[in-house]
Amino acid sequence: MRKMRWVVIFLAFLAIAINYVDRANLAVAAPQIEKALGIGPAEMGFILSGFFWSYALMQMPFGWFVDRVGARIALPLAVGWWSVFTALTAAASSVFGMFGCRLMLGVGEAGAYPSCAKLVSQWFKKEQRAFATSIFDSGSRVGSALSIPVVALIISSFGWEASFVITGVIGFVWILGWFLIYRNKSTGDLTGETDVAPIPVAPKNKVSWASLFKYRTLWGMMLGFFCLNFVIYFFITWFPSYLVQAHGFSLKSLGTLGTIPALMSIPGGWLGGVISDALFKRGWSLTAARKTCMVGGMLMSSVITLCAFVTNIYLMLAFFGIAYASLAFAAASIWSLPSDVAPTPGHVASISGIQNFASNLAGIVITTFTGVMLAITKGSFVIPLCVAGGFCFLGAFSYLVIVGKIEPLDRADEEENARADDGRAPSTI
Repeated sequence: MRKMRWVVIFLAFLAIAINYVDRANLAVAAPQIEKALGIGPAEMGFILSGFFWSYALMQMPFGWFVDRVGARIALPLAVGWWSVFTALTAAASSVFGMFGCRLMLGVGEAGAYPSCAKLVSQWFKKEQRAFATSIFDSGSRVGSALSIPVVALIISSFGWEASFVITGVIGFVWILGWFLIYRNKSTGDLTGETDVAPIPVAPKNKVSWASLFKYRTLWGMMLGFFCLNFVIYFFITWFPSYLVQAHGFSLKSLGTLGTIPALMSIPGGWLGGVISDALFKRGWSLTAARKTCMVGGMLMSSVITLCAFVTNIYLMLAFFGIAYASLAFAAASIWSLPSDVAPTPGHVASISGIQNFASNLAGIVITTFTGVMLAITKGSFVIPLCVAGGFCFLGAFSYLVIVGKIEPLDRADEEENARADDGRAPSTI
């Protein structure tokens, strides 16, 4: 079981990597699709937006679903769903056909992160979860980095339609491997440790899905993750355009120097997981260990604002790399929070979906806000980068102040009663 957990987390890493390749392939193929369908940038922007809406809106229902059926079934179901609509994109011959495929892609991909968070909660103890989380979460950076060269190679060799078919088929290969390898039950504690604590019993006061929203900590998680993703989605959406427009990068430079921040973020995430777990093992409270990494990472990522005021390309890339690595550093602990604060194992994926819903609203906001600012300022990225830095500080504040003690949320009810007896303020809202 000790070995199996690392195999499972590697499969989760591969699922997230495929997830990001499939969501990014449209952006790579966009010029060829515009030419084939006879459409312009406005129509392509409409098509691209379809994914964000359904991906964000389906986070909460998919998280609830994962808690009901287990990650062993939910994750391959999600991969199969989005792989089908990735492949079907090749057959779309109109704007609305493409938009529909992107909507359905977002529905399936919404199940990936809640499922992976659920797996971590089942297979890893508290002192291992941040590092395990950093491994599957790094699949997002690997997938983003691979999408440009891999999809571009397929398009140049076989055409844009083949890029969707091939990347869709890869998902079904993953599903086959998943069911061949993962044969354990989908619920319960799977850590395989002889000294592991028993599975928590149901809380005294039943915590329903809707009642989760009364806790201040959950709202702090939602706000903090929104701030983190506001900055991360700049890298995923507008970063290539920034390099081309502000620094004159060529397509070749984008594929080489432009990958530096994404590459730096991969070890940054792993380091964040290692340090968070190490602090907890050394006797720090779970609250101190997680908040040190989340707050520190968010504060350090604010250096992204400096990129707007430097002219040296390498210094600019260094600041971007530090910012992206710091965000990944914080994300390892952020994605551990659902397991850490869930009242029962049956709430982990639900809380994951709730915080990921809030975080992906940032994808809609940052893309729209940056586009509007570029139009108003005639192509200047100064305001978007300054605002991104401001959100880094807001995220740090949210994790430091709004998020309370890192413990199961139902315990806050008991603490609230104690505070009421002592005349202190409650911890829920």
